[in-house]
Amino acid sequence: MFASSQIRLTFNQDGPDKWEDEASGLAVQEAKPKLQAPPLYKVVMYNDDYTPMDFVVEVLEVFFNLNRELSTKIMLAVHTEGRAVCGVFTRDIAETKAEQVNQYARESHHPLLCEIEKDG
Repeated sequence: MFASSQIRLTFNQDGPDKWEDEASGLAVQEAKPKLQAPPLYKVVMYNDDYTPMDFVVEVLEVFFNLNRELSTKIMLAVHTEGRAVCGVFTRDIAETKAEQVNQYARESHHPLLCEIEKDG
């Protein structure tokens, strides 16, 4: 059998996060983890010579929840610049959105391509 030792912590007057170990008389401060925002990833859509512009606008509206005006602006950027960012998300969401767009494009017999890249 193991001998059990009990440690009794009492509230310390120095602040709400400080406690005192009655056995040793040492002040103990609760650890607060430093939280960081997760890294973000851009979903990038690439131009091709075959996918209709209306299909690209539809994809932007459906998969990225963009209105018609913004979808049209992004579609034109893809068309004129060769690529454009559709949105910025955490990695899992960005990967899912890119894969959904690529799968939908394949099912619709279009070569439209989305990829992700680290933001920043």
